[in-house]
Amino acid sequence: MRVGQLKVEENRPRRKKEKKTPLFLSSVAKATKPGSVKMSISGFCNKSNMAARELRAAGLIIFRRKCFTEPSEYLLLQTSYGKHHWTPPKGHVDPGESDMETALRETEEESGLTRGSLNVMENLRRTLNYEVRGKPKTVIYWPAEVKDYDVPIRLSREHREFKWLTIEKACELLHSTTGVALREVDHEITKVTDFYVHTY
Repeated sequence: MRVGQLKVEENRPRRKKEKKTPLFLSSVAKATKPGSVKMSISGFCNKSNMAARELRAAGLIIFRRKCFTEPSEYLLLQTSYGKHHWTPPKGHVDPGESDMETALRETEEESGLTRGSLNVMENLRRTLNYEVRGKPKTVIYWPAEVKDYDVPIRLSREHREFKWLTIEKACELLHSTTGVALREVDHEITKVTDFYVHTY
């Protein structure tokens, strides 16, 4: 290589390396007005944080009757942790799972009752909304009657005791919000029973 040629190359201005923009930022920038990219990204984060704060659970209000016209008895489970509170079988909804799938799964895990041992009243859905440690929570319940009055209950490690109780006794043990839902379900069951008794 000639000396003159080398000198010319050394005196050439060096090109500045362009910073590459990540693909996802580039696509956002093209789809938005200048200066709005930051706002769009923060919006994604807020939406994600909001989803993380939401709590959702589902369960079944299990009841039994010696005969069709007798008052219902409701199954309550006492937790083996915390304040040992009483609730119907329920649990958190897993990703990709429907509310009904959760209700059936949690009922089987916590009480041993399978879908085949129950008559689920899917048209009597009850939705509860309240806060738990400052976070909003939604709980979905469906009533379900056991086909066998003497069906055995098999508790999980999450619970230490169960009881079959009348509506009044059950509400004494439940949180007020759940107690209201239980009374509404009991009222609907009574209405359905009276309808069949007087119609057929």
